[in-house]
Amino acid sequence: MFELLKKFGIDSFILLLFFSIFAAWIYPALGASENTFSLATVAKYGVSIIFYFYGVRLNWSKIYEGLKNYRLHFLVHFSTFIIFPLIVLPFTLFFSDCADEGTKWLWYGIFFCAALPSTVSSSVVMVNIARGNIPAAIFDASISSLLGVFITPIWMQIFLSSSDVGRELGSVIFNLVLMVIVPVLLGIFSHKILGNFSVKYDKLLRKLDQFIILLIVYTSFCHSFANDMFQGMSALTLLLLSTGMVTLFFTVYFIECCLCFFLKFNREDRITALFCGSKKSLVHGATMSKVILPDPHLAGVLLLPTMLYHAYQLIIVSIIARKFAAENDDKSI
Repeated sequence: MFELLKKFGIDSFILLLFFSIFAAWIYPALGASENTFSLATVAKYGVSIIFYFYGVRLNWSKIYEGLKNYRLHFLVHFSTFIIFPLIVLPFTLFFSDCADEGTKWLWYGIFFCAALPSTVSSSVVMVNIARGNIPAAIFDASISSLLGVFITPIWMQIFLSSSDVGRELGSVIFNLVLMVIVPVLLGIFSHKILGNFSVKYDKLLRKLDQFIILLIVYTSFCHSFANDMFQGMSALTLLLLSTGMVTLFFTVYFIECCLCFFLKFNREDRITALFCGSKKSLVHGATMSKVILPDPHLAGVLLLPTMLYHAYQLIIVSIIARKFAAENDDKSI
């Protein structure tokens, strides 16, 4: 059964993501408690571990190699931080005055997803499978990760302010720099010492990353379930949300296809632009949802659209990547 699911891009991590929500629904008290050794505290500091080892694993020769293709880089980041939010913004403004608190924050969560940076590891993996421009993918994924620390909070200020439930912009960016950029820089400085270790135990470190992400998702939803934030949210709402996230993916993907055609990208650059510019980072979403909102019970609702988008993007892009790979293999015969 698992082998069949893998063919459709559904791996064990995606299944565990949904199981973590189910576990939070069954027993929210475990993840909602706040003390020195609670799961929420472990998840909070675990984020910095993810970004530290990301810095350790950075391949600067590949990043430098991908630096030259400025048109490709501009399109990826323009899609990630401009096209996405502008598509979602009109709908979010329409629902921002919704009387139901849970529904309103669900729509905020959709805009939050649209404002997030691109993924890192999965983008590079999918570009590699599809035979795209890997150095450019590494560069764009890395830069997007750092730009998101500043751009995502700025976008979210449209809805959140210090007088409402959000923190001040300066405070949010400062905390994100401490949680994301500082660990990345420390990891880069540790590359000479731990570089070979990170290569040797790459699979183990990625499993650690996934475990921490699952822990963040679990504790976020525990807070939301404990405070009844999903009460009254129907199955139809979740179905519409899922349909909306898939529609969002294909809308951005279509726009990027048109822009790639207009810019006359070659096959490798087109693959990199499509895959890096249409994806959103669950790691950053999980991290920022806790920093942007001081009230932890809202984090699960804010994170739900991102989690769904993350799952669907992996499934869809996995299928597309294999199609690109098959076409490339047919041409090479």
